[in-house]
Amino acid sequence: MLNRRHFLSVAAGGVALAGLAPRLGFAQQLTQQEVFHDPDAPVLGNPKGDVTVVEFFDYQCPYCKKSHPDVEAAVSEDGNVRLIMKDWPVFGDVSVFAAQAVLGANEIGLYKPAMEALMATQGSLSEDKVRSVLSTAGIDMGKVTTALQQNNQKISDLLTRNYKQAVAFNFRGTPSFVIGRGTYSGVLSKDQLREAINQARAA
Repeated sequence: MLNRRHFLSVAAGGVALAGLAPRLGFAQQLTQQEVFHDPDAPVLGNPKGDVTVVEFFDYQCPYCKKSHPDVEAAVSEDGNVRLIMKDWPVFGDVSVFAAQAVLGANEIGLYKPAMEALMATQGSLSEDKVRSVLSTAGIDMGKVTTALQQNNQKISDLLTRNYKQAVAFNFRGTPSFVIGRGTYSGVLSKDQLREAINQARAA
């Protein structure tokens, strides 16, 4: 159904913990425009927020799923933060399939419900499970398939850019974050996210 990409060679291990002290500074080969304002990347939170939180994640990463409510709460409670969820499917072909399916849903205006449905799904995924979860969430997989066919190059290019950015930042697993000019590898609690956002705002 979906056109899978085989471009990932990163080890399929999530990162469990992270200290709050960020690595400061962008990777030299990247610009803030590329990371924070990719025109094809879905934007959540406040699109006009003064701080941008970028999370590199995988729909099969248990740490990403466990910490996702804290990410959403920190962004929602602040009210002035842009949130960009960048698919970095390091757990293999099914992760690529899931990322493409949700980005296909984005093309028909259903990114958030599709993303939330998969982030709330426990355990490993299969292609059939991805289809089932999204269908149960009220998303027409026929329309998703058509959107993918029509936007295949756009979605593939976005996933490739996400991958190259994660590598440029020297991230080693998911979740990983860029907040302001700081980068963070591993899970951040809601309080740590708030602190990182405040640090970015004050910089």
